[in-house]
Amino acid sequence: MDSDEVRQEWADRSGAYSPEYYAYYGPNETSDRIGDWIEGVLDQDASVLELGCSAGRHLSALYDRGFTDLHGIELNDDAIAVMEDTYPELAAETTVYVDSIESVVGEFADEQFDAVYSVETLQHLHPDADWVFAELERITGSVLITAEHEGETTAVEKSDPGVNYVDDEFPLYYRDWHRVFTDLGMEQVDARQLDRDTLRFFRTN
Repeated sequence: MDSDEVRQEWADRSGAYSPEYYAYYGPNETSDRIGDWIEGVLDQDASVLELGCSAGRHLSALYDRGFTDLHGIELNDDAIAVMEDTYPELAAETTVYVDSIESVVGEFADEQFDAVYSVETLQHLHPDADWVFAELERITGSVLITAEHEGETTAVEKSDPGVNYVDDEFPLYYRDWHRVFTDLGMEQVDARQLDRDTLRFFRTN
C-alpha cells in the first residue's frame, strides 16, 4: 500500500475507526494525560493543534479545560458534521483543516502553535512522508506530544519502520518516536506507557 492509498483509506473510512466511532467513545485517559501536560506548562490562550483530530474527542477535553484557540487536521470530511453534532460549541470555536497532514503542514509558520499533539495518527504515516516530522518540529513553539503504538521499536531503524496491518486492512508503522524527535533537536521530558500506546512529551530547545 503506497502513501496515496493509505491517505484514501482514511479519507473514506466509515464504521470502525471512523469519526462516528471515536465520537461514540468520547474523551479517554489519553485525553486526560494530554490535557494535564498542556495545562501544566501553557496558559489557556495557547494555540493547540491536533494531528488527525477526527470528530474532536481529545480537543473537546481541552475545550472543557478552557482552551479555545484550538486547531485540527483531519483527512475524513465526515468529521466536520460529526463534530458539529457531538460537540457543537467546540465545532464553533475550532479551526479544522480538512486535508492530509502532508498537504497542510508546510503552510504553517515557524512556531505557529504553542502545542502540537497526535493520538494514534503519526503511526499511520507512510515512510514516504517521514519529512513531515521535521515540519512538526518547525511549527511547534513549545510542546509536542505523541500518543502512538510503537511496537517493537528497539529493533526498528528510523528510516525503515516496522509495519503491521490492522484488521488486515490498513498499515500501522512502528517508529521510535523518542529517537525521531530528539534527533530533530527536541527534548523528551516525560513518557508514560498506557494500555496500548506510549505517550511522549517533548519540549523545544
